[in-house]
Amino acid sequence: MIKKFIVSLCLLFTLVSFAQEGTSSPYSFYGLGDVKFKGTVENRSMGGVSVFADSIHVNLQNPAQFASLKLTSFAIGGSYLTTKFRTETQEEKARRTTLDYLAVGIPAGKLAFGFGLIPYTAVGYKINQTTTGPNATETDYKGIGGMNKVFFGTAYKITKNINIGAEAQYNFGSIETTSFRTRNDVQYGTNEENISEIQGFSFTTGLTIQQKVKSKYTYFGSLVYSPETDLTIKNQRTITVSGDVDEQPVQNSTFKSPSKFAIGSGFGIVKKWLIGAEVTMQSTSDLKNRFDDIVGVTFENSTRYSFGGYFIPNYNSYSSYLKRVTYRAGVRYENTGMILRNKSIEDFAVTAGLGLPLGGTFSKINVGLEIGKRGTVYNNLVEENYINLSIGLSLSDRWFVKRKYD
Repeated sequence: MIKKFIVSLCLLFTLVSFAQEGTSSPYSFYGLGDVKFKGTVENRSMGGVSVFADSIHVNLQNPAQFASLKLTSFAIGGSYLTTKFRTETQEEKARRTTLDYLAVGIPAGKLAFGFGLIPYTAVGYKINQTTTGPNATETDYKGIGGMNKVFFGTAYKITKNINIGAEAQYNFGSIETTSFRTRNDVQYGTNEENISEIQGFSFTTGLTIQQKVKSKYTYFGSLVYSPETDLTIKNQRTITVSGDVDEQPVQNSTFKSPSKFAIGSGFGIVKKWLIGAEVTMQSTSDLKNRFDDIVGVTFENSTRYSFGGYFIPNYNSYSSYLKRVTYRAGVRYENTGMILRNKSIEDFAVTAGLGLPLGGTFSKINVGLEIGKRGTVYNNLVEENYINLSIGLSLSDRWFVKRKYD
């Protein structure tokens, strides 16, 4: 297990070297950027459904699920995203490779612990805007950065069928946006740079239920709640004209991280097939931008619907590897909570994935595919058609086992 851990860390550093811009969406200009994290590769492949208890896979959406682990589990995942942007008159393409999560889950009897790192939001766009006429202008907009979460969670198995859990997160990150404007009748352009440093704590609590129905069927239920918390944003702005740098006074701000409530339900035969659905609601109507002079957007409460499941032909088959593979699929619809030009920005995706066992171990390589669309070409907006390929490692083994022989 330790060797696998070291190999995975090497993979982590490789992914981080590519993960400088986690998105290419112009919608990441608003708020704190795109919310990248939608679960591990396993959950994401099922449309984001995370209600199922799992003894070998880390679940990062409900801290109560740590108590379901039977083995120490190390998880790492990354994505390769291809996006086609469409307006009524233009088309562009962009590609990004990013780290999605890094986590460890440790069972300790009825208790369990988990910790890790999640790149949670991302800002990354390049936009060119021109105007015509006697005072024609050309403006280049660029943005990079985002917010990360370091988390530590603990869970307790109250009874055989009920788990509770809690998780504390430290949020941190930096967002840098620039705009460079030139006019055809002016020799020098004007460059405006805005930098926001983000920090603050947030919390999540969770509850899971697992109950046998008749002899072979199992019902799963889950609840997740995160209260609203305040994040501190330290802002600074500089304007450069003809090489002269002028620091502009701007106020620091407080960003309200929205409260979240999620409820899920599932049913099936464990280690054979399971199907489930979840609804996630966030109070994003109170969201604001980093600077008061960012206009043109309003927010409403967001809702995400997830539906999906998995199928394993025969998890302990000795004759066929394909029968031991986990086949996952799902669908997801989300009202993101963002309103531009009186139009709600919506996101829809279909998902699929495979859980590929590694030799005779409990570890797996998980591969997921997500095909979706966000936004619209109408109302002078941008439609994003994306294909997201995710790959994750789930390494599970027994740690801290006392040797019987020297």
